[in-house]
Amino acid sequence: MTEHPLAAAVKPLVDAMGAEVLDPAQAAVDDVVLSWEGEDVLAVRLPQLSDSLDHILAAMERRHGVPLSELDRKSKQEVVRVLEARGAFSVRHGVETVAGALGVSRFTVYNYLNRENASKNA
Repeated sequence: MTEHPLAAAVKPLVDAMGAEVLDPAQAAVDDVVLSWEGEDVLAVRLPQLSDSLDHILAAMERRHGVPLSELDRKSKQEVVRVLEARGAFSVRHGVETVAGALGVSRFTVYNYLNRENASKNA
Protein backbone atom coordinates (compact mmCIF):
# COMPACT_ATOMS: atom_id res chain seq x y z
CA MET A 1 0.00 0.00 0.00
CA THR A 2 1.34 3.44 -0.88
CA GLU A 3 1.59 6.27 1.62
CA HIS A 4 -1.21 8.81 1.44
CA PRO A 5 -0.08 12.26 0.17
CA LEU A 6 -1.27 13.87 3.42
CA ALA A 7 0.90 11.53 5.49
CA ALA A 8 3.91 12.38 3.33
CA ALA A 9 3.14 16.10 3.59
CA VAL A 10 2.89 16.20 7.40
CA LYS A 11 5.78 13.79 8.11
CA PRO A 12 8.45 16.52 8.49
CA LEU A 13 6.23 18.41 10.93
CA VAL A 14 5.35 15.28 12.90
CA ASP A 15 9.03 14.33 13.10
CA ALA A 16 10.08 17.83 14.16
CA MET A 17 7.54 17.79 16.98
CA GLY A 18 8.42 14.29 18.12
CA ALA A 19 4.82 13.25 17.51
CA GLU A 20 3.51 9.85 16.47
CA VAL A 21 1.33 8.98 13.47
CA LEU A 22 -1.50 6.53 14.07
CA ASP A 23 -4.35 4.97 12.19
CA PRO A 24 -7.44 7.15 12.77
CA ALA A 25 -9.21 4.17 14.38
CA GLN A 26 -6.55 4.21 17.13
CA ALA A 27 -7.02 7.91 17.92
CA ALA A 28 -7.61 8.88 21.52
CA VAL A 29 -9.52 11.96 22.64
CA ASP A 30 -6.39 14.15 22.73
CA ASP A 31 -5.08 13.03 19.34
CA VAL A 32 -5.51 15.16 16.22
CA VAL A 33 -7.30 13.37 13.38
CA LEU A 34 -6.42 14.68 9.92
CA SER A 35 -8.86 14.29 7.04
CA TRP A 36 -8.46 14.50 3.28
CA GLU A 37 -11.51 15.14 1.12
CA GLY A 38 -13.84 14.11 3.95
CA GLU A 39 -12.00 10.88 4.80
CA ASP A 40 -10.02 10.42 8.04
CA VAL A 41 -6.51 9.57 6.85
CA LEU A 42 -4.33 9.61 9.95
CA ALA A 43 -4.16 10.66 13.55
CA VAL A 44 -1.30 12.50 15.21
CA ARG A 45 -0.45 11.88 18.85
CA LEU A 46 1.35 14.91 20.21
CA PRO A 47 4.19 14.32 22.67
CA GLN A 48 4.11 15.34 26.31
CA LEU A 49 5.80 18.71 26.89
CA SER A 50 8.73 17.16 28.74
CA ASP A 51 9.31 14.73 25.86
CA SER A 52 9.14 17.66 23.44
CA LEU A 53 11.99 19.42 25.24
CA ASP A 54 14.19 16.34 24.96
CA HIS A 55 13.29 16.07 21.27
CA ILE A 56 14.09 19.76 20.68
CA LEU A 57 17.46 19.42 22.42
CA ALA A 58 18.32 16.35 20.33
CA ALA A 59 17.37 18.21 17.14
CA MET A 60 19.54 21.17 18.15
CA GLU A 61 22.47 18.82 18.73
CA ARG A 62 21.99 17.32 15.28
CA ARG A 63 21.83 20.82 13.76
CA HIS A 64 25.06 21.89 15.46
CA GLY A 65 26.79 18.58 14.73
CA VAL A 66 28.26 18.29 18.24
CA PRO A 67 26.92 17.77 21.73
CA LEU A 68 25.49 21.04 23.03
CA SER A 69 27.93 20.90 25.94
CA GLU A 70 30.80 21.33 23.45
CA LEU A 71 29.46 24.62 22.03
CA ASP A 72 31.18 27.90 22.84
CA ARG A 73 29.54 30.39 25.22
CA LYS A 74 28.01 32.52 22.47
CA SER A 75 26.46 29.47 20.81
CA LYS A 76 25.08 28.25 24.14
CA GLN A 77 23.50 31.66 24.68
CA GLU A 78 21.88 31.40 21.26
CA VAL A 79 20.55 27.93 22.12
CA VAL A 80 19.02 29.32 25.31
CA ARG A 81 17.46 32.19 23.34
CA VAL A 82 15.88 29.77 20.84
CA LEU A 83 14.67 27.49 23.62
CA GLU A 84 13.10 30.40 25.48
CA ALA A 85 11.28 31.46 22.32
CA ARG A 86 9.95 27.90 21.98
CA GLY A 87 8.70 27.83 25.57
CA ALA A 88 11.25 25.36 26.92
CA PHE A 89 11.42 27.04 30.28
CA SER A 90 7.69 26.70 30.93
CA VAL A 91 8.21 22.95 31.25
CA ARG A 92 8.78 21.64 34.75
CA HIS A 93 12.53 21.21 35.29
CA GLY A 94 13.17 22.91 31.94
CA VAL A 95 16.08 24.97 33.26
CA GLU A 96 17.67 21.90 34.83
CA THR A 97 17.22 19.86 31.66
CA VAL A 98 18.72 22.57 29.46
CA ALA A 99 21.58 23.19 31.90
CA GLY A 100 22.42 19.49 31.83
CA ALA A 101 22.38 19.38 28.03
CA LEU A 102 24.58 22.48 27.79
CA GLY A 103 26.98 21.28 30.49
CA VAL A 104 26.45 24.43 32.56
CA SER A 105 24.82 25.25 35.87
CA ARG A 106 21.22 26.38 36.33
CA PHE A 107 22.67 29.69 37.47
CA THR A 108 24.41 30.08 34.09
CA VAL A 109 21.16 29.37 32.21
CA TYR A 110 19.39 31.99 34.34
CA ASN A 111 22.22 34.44 33.56
CA TYR A 112 21.79 33.78 29.82
CA LEU A 113 18.03 34.34 30.17
CA ASN A 114 18.50 37.53 32.17
CA ARG A 115 21.03 38.82 29.65
CA GLU A 116 18.61 38.14 26.79
CA ASN A 117 15.71 39.81 28.61
CA ALA A 118 17.87 42.83 29.49
CA SER A 119 18.86 43.30 25.86
CA LYS A 120 15.19 43.15 24.82
CA ASN A 121 14.27 45.85 27.31
CA ALA A 122 17.19 48.15 26.44
